[in-house]
Amino acid sequence: MAEQVKKPVKITETILRDAHQSLIATRMTTDDMLPVIEKMDKVGYHSVECWGGATFDASLRFLKEDPWERLRKIRSGFKNTKLQMLFRGQNILGYRHYADDVVEYFVQKSIANGIDIIRIFDALNDIRNLECAVKATNKEKGHAQIAICYTLGEAYTTEYFVDLAKKIEDMGASSICIKDMAGLLIPYRATELVTALKSAVKIPIDLHTHYTSGVGSMTYLKAVEAGCDIIDTAMSPFALGTSQPATEVMVETFRGTPYDTGFDQILLSEIADYFRPLKNKALETGLLDPKVMGVDIKTLLYQVPGGMLSNLVSQLKQQKAEDRYYEVLEEVPRVRKDFGEPPLVTPSSQIVGTQAVLNVLSGERYKMVTKESKALLSGEYGQTVKPFNPEVQKKVIGDKEPITCRPADLIEPELKKIEAEISEWKEQDEDVLSYALFPAVAMDFFKYRKAQKTGVDLTAADAENKAYPV
Repeated sequence: MAEQVKKPVKITETILRDAHQSLIATRMTTDDMLPVIEKMDKVGYHSVECWGGATFDASLRFLKEDPWERLRKIRSGFKNTKLQMLFRGQNILGYRHYADDVVEYFVQKSIANGIDIIRIFDALNDIRNLECAVKATNKEKGHAQIAICYTLGEAYTTEYFVDLAKKIEDMGASSICIKDMAGLLIPYRATELVTALKSAVKIPIDLHTHYTSGVGSMTYLKAVEAGCDIIDTAMSPFALGTSQPATEVMVETFRGTPYDTGFDQILLSEIADYFRPLKNKALETGLLDPKVMGVDIKTLLYQVPGGMLSNLVSQLKQQKAEDRYYEVLEEVPRVRKDFGEPPLVTPSSQIVGTQAVLNVLSGERYKMVTKESKALLSGEYGQTVKPFNPEVQKKVIGDKEPITCRPADLIEPELKKIEAEISEWKEQDEDVLSYALFPAVAMDFFKYRKAQKTGVDLTAADAENKAYPV
């Protein structure tokens, strides 16, 4: 038997972004990260995902940290490793569509501050919402990785994903990611999908999954055997549950095979030893809810991704309605079907999840509707793969004419207006972008930052200050 050609699988490490976003609501601080970076830089990762997703919002809102400063500090620590971020296409890192000038400037500043690979996705897989970010990434000489949101449903066939992958390659992507945010891709389906994609496109394939349904490691094994080039993993203290399969486990799985990563398990164990006390502290404080650490094969029924599960738990706790958790989970697929069967990933996961909570707690479906649900059903987020439920759409938006063009075509340039609004608070160019995405949250942070420097508490003047939207 001929010797197999060596093709080491590449690893993207997620512990500094998706792992803590999925398990502890994105609460890992920059100071938690910095001491271990030197060791992580020696591993030989393909990349370290350390920015984007919900980290930007959480840094400003909960940790009172400047996300741009975090990125610069991480970049200065990683001398040999590419840094990666998650970018929501025309949503950037926020929850609405932004004008093209904001998208372009955000990409420019992300790469200037240290990002090498930008993973760009659209919650609806509407590739019109990816065009601007991909062009901007290529213009800045970054690596544009476009993610296909993987989900289940009659529309989501192998042919659908292959067709999407071909369009993505034609758009100018440097690689493709199969983004399985809810752990729905089962092992032999991974073989079928990766095989089909590898024969259809020439650019590398990355697979990203979550352990929510318990099959993640096996799915990675079959995907790599089928030709998958890169897999996303998390160091074991923040792996499994609603996070990714564990880095050390996958490294050991492929040891001595043609896919051997060559990683040093002793070095990995030292990195794990560093993160373990952080996990224990999160358990003690209740930040890490044991609910998100288990395996729930019902995920395949509800299709709820990890970050969304922890959000639902949190919303129900606030309403003192934790006992209705499973009612809400059962309502999620019904709302999803009404909303055109979108993949459940930010922001569609939050929109569908919050609407499911409202439907259950109010006692009548769509009696209360969020402005985001209205926007989705109005076409403001783009085109879903299936049509909306016409009765629900009519109940929610009435006779309003839905949008059918690329939504961002209707948005006027925003940067100059934003610059003018925050001129007195701006300390760096990037502040304009923080404010563009999260006006009230960023303004609160700017006031906090100024107070830290001057010792003057600015919050008392908030009621008088009409300079920004509350």
